[in-house]
Amino acid sequence: MKIAYAFRRTTVYPYTAGFYGPAGWGLPDEPGLTTFLKKINEIGFDGIELGFEAFGGYEATESSAKELQKRLADSGAPCVAIRAGGVLSTPVVGEQNRDRLFKSIEIAGWMGIEIVNSALSGPSRNKTLGDNRPGKPVQQGSSQLASYQDFERTASILHEAGERAGGAGLEVTVEVHQHSIADTSTSTLKLLEMANSDHVFANPDLGNILWHYDEPEESSEDAILALAPHSKYWHCKTLQRVHVPELDRAYFLRVPLPDGDIDYRFAINAMIDAGYEGYFALEGANTGDHISKDARSVQYVRKIVAEIEQGKPIL
Repeated sequence: MKIAYAFRRTTVYPYTAGFYGPAGWGLPDEPGLTTFLKKINEIGFDGIELGFEAFGGYEATESSAKELQKRLADSGAPCVAIRAGGVLSTPVVGEQNRDRLFKSIEIAGWMGIEIVNSALSGPSRNKTLGDNRPGKPVQQGSSQLASYQDFERTASILHEAGERAGGAGLEVTVEVHQHSIADTSTSTLKLLEMANSDHVFANPDLGNILWHYDEPEESSEDAILALAPHSKYWHCKTLQRVHVPELDRAYFLRVPLPDGDIDYRFAINAMIDAGYEGYFALEGANTGDHISKDARSVQYVRKIVAEIEQGKPIL
């Protein structure tokens, strides 16, 4: 199984990315970039995932995109997937995210990248429901609160994205994501059915199912068994969940894969058994020494895959 680095922290001495989050998910400046790419290669990643902003966003050109890809490939860490997310069913913001998705498909086509991943989440829009923070019993943007029209609008755009992707020789994946109408295996499969495209598939991010409500709507085992046959890309992260039932809240700690509440031994076996041949895209640590933490996760995955390939019992 190939492993991609969907990194979530790029503070590499002497470069500081600032507060973690989307603003800190870009590539570092030199000399941090050379150090960063070298470590990615040493750890054992086969490539990296980047947001479309890394290529210049809407101003990206074929020549500039290919130039960056050459720089990455020469360092042993080519871009293997482009991230282009955002809710698609709302006016204005949804239209902006639609254009972002279509531009990402164009960039990926220039570069021969096979995957454009989209997480259909959006910012908080209702003060009564509060901020979109994980661990609450009600979540904005969720499939629970979505209308049939929300699904129809989203599916229509995904169908068009699939048509564009097919023409460019690539696939679009819908990430199972909190604050999104694709937040469970059931809602994701329904959306894929409605999109009705040979080029739109799932990204079964189990971490986002765990990291959503105070109590998960489904187990990671049930979710991966349902989604594995429909998946072309796979975001992987894990957390430790601390549930406080008296407050109807759960709190989460992001940890390396061996230490969290998701059984990736089960999940990897399920994906391989379903014939999955895509990337295991590690969403790395967002605090501390992310290089060391993420190296542990890669070693864990490689060990499990080796055991499966050697026919050892999967416990």
